[in-house]
Amino acid sequence: MADAKKGERDPGASPYLAHIVGDTLRDLTERRLAELVRSEPVPKHLAIIMDGNRRFAGQHGMGVRDGHQAGRDTLEELLNWCLELEIKILTVYALSTENFSRSPEELEGLMDLFDRSLRDIATDERVHRHQIRVRVIGNRTALPARVQEAIEIAERATRDYAAYQYNVALAYGGRDEIVQAIRTLARDVRDGKLDPDAIDSEAVSRHLYTRDLPDPDLIFRTSGEERISNFLLWQSAYSELYFSDVMWPGLTRLEFLRAIRAFQLRRRRYGT
Repeated sequence: MADAKKGERDPGASPYLAHIVGDTLRDLTERRLAELVRSEPVPKHLAIIMDGNRRFAGQHGMGVRDGHQAGRDTLEELLNWCLELEIKILTVYALSTENFSRSPEELEGLMDLFDRSLRDIATDERVHRHQIRVRVIGNRTALPARVQEAIEIAERATRDYAAYQYNVALAYGGRDEIVQAIRTLARDVRDGKLDPDAIDSEAVSRHLYTRDLPDPDLIFRTSGEERISNFLLWQSAYSELYFSDVMWPGLTRLEFLRAIRAFQLRRRRYGT
């Protein structure tokens, strides 16, 4: 083919060049941001509201099950990113009590995913190498027997670990959690085990699913929604919040680093 005339531009060159330049700038930005994040303290406890699987699926011509599978793949990446930054405690919102109103077909697919994922955790090389303790918080009795069994397998396989903690909120509702704590305290008062005047915030905290965990430093939600949707209501009293427009399956390491960096740049006042 003859050479292009002087001054004549190859119509395919500019988009290709723009793509290369864009990737290079993104890589440089991510590398620099990672350096900044590592230079300062990261959240000890990060909580994630993983939202947007279904909308991501719709935007990409995928079925709902495929959208949830893509979300599960992102969660796998997230665990790697947290290990990289040595974030010691990760709590993810996988299924709320309100989610049980979804179609039987979608719920069945989700239960299959939870069942498989929890069993995989028990043999995950990363989990054992980094000594990650895995726990599920929520109303387990609302889950199918096979998922309850998978929970027991994952927790039993990691119960002696303490370097990291990975908590999965399944069949979880913040209000329900608080109500259950109040009921337990009320029974103790009724039975003469507890003086009503001894009930304080610490007493309530001791009866929550997260009783032995520090409150989350940062709650990070994807999908553009700016609310916490019944997640860790009691525990989030002084948590920093970060909202991203990215749908959960589309979350990148760069956007994750931006969330952590935003947290680092804030001054936490704790009501003062």
